[in-house]
Amino acid sequence: MELKQIKYFIEVAKQEHVTRAADTLHVAQSAVSRQIFNLEAELGVDLFIREGRNVRLTSIGKVFLDRMENAVHVIDDVAQIIEEYTDPEMGTIHIGFPSSVASYILPTAISAFREIYPDVKFQLNQGSYYELKEAVIKGEINMALLGPVPMKEKKLEGTILFSENMAALLPASHPLAGSDSLHLNQLRDDSFVLFPVDFVLRNITIDACKQLGFEPNVSFEGKDIDAIKGLVSAGLGVSLVPEITLVDNLPRATVKKPITQPNVTRTVGVIVPKGRQLLPTEKLFYQFLKEFFMRLEQFQS
Repeated sequence: MELKQIKYFIEVAKQEHVTRAADTLHVAQSAVSRQIFNLEAELGVDLFIREGRNVRLTSIGKVFLDRMENAVHVIDDVAQIIEEYTDPEMGTIHIGFPSSVASYILPTAISAFREIYPDVKFQLNQGSYYELKEAVIKGEINMALLGPVPMKEKKLEGTILFSENMAALLPASHPLAGSDSLHLNQLRDDSFVLFPVDFVLRNITIDACKQLGFEPNVSFEGKDIDAIKGLVSAGLGVSLVPEITLVDNLPRATVKKPITQPNVTRTVGVIVPKGRQLLPTEKLFYQFLKEFFMRLEQFQS
């Protein structure tokens, strides 16, 4: 069994089509087909069901894919570890993030880190809260910034970097736009703009409303923070968003208002895998994040 065979197999499984996989791998279709045939012959099982030009995994193929994806991640990590141990300040950091930390938190941290380690490279992976947790567990990435921070996961270690308030974002034409602050109950009759079902920021808002005995009327949904802001800016509803997402980035025709009751907050931090070592360069950044936000919090207090 060769590494080339495994990587060809994984790409075919992902594409469910040999030709598309060959195009992605930049090799001839015949080469991919031959390697898959040789792999199946060596294993003595069919990994794929052929349906014309399309293919799909057999039951044993699905098991093999799960194991081989983990194996390839380990092999890639080993190659990178060897390279980075010669100089950890020249490596690459693979980090995931949701849209709510994209505009301020992550760029600020990376900029400060690269002032110290200018040769370190970053590969950034944006995803939803649950996608990022799964990516760290599976080894697709070793680190992700998240809010709120999951603290009771068996396979993840969460570190809280700071806590922040959720603020009400209102259209400038809203009757409460001139208020200094507001009680969440004052928005019970408004249309809300929220993330889709199963997004964690949506859950925070709904839970806060339920504390006051009402379910928010969700008229519009957006999959990232910029979409939420844009819908509020267009006057299509109100929303609760993390305050950090509005730093230097308050959308036109909107106002931000603190919520005095209830106190709606979220934690923001970093998750890493339990039982799996971070790469040397990632360790540098992980430690830097903890120290950077600790100093920032002390400065602000």
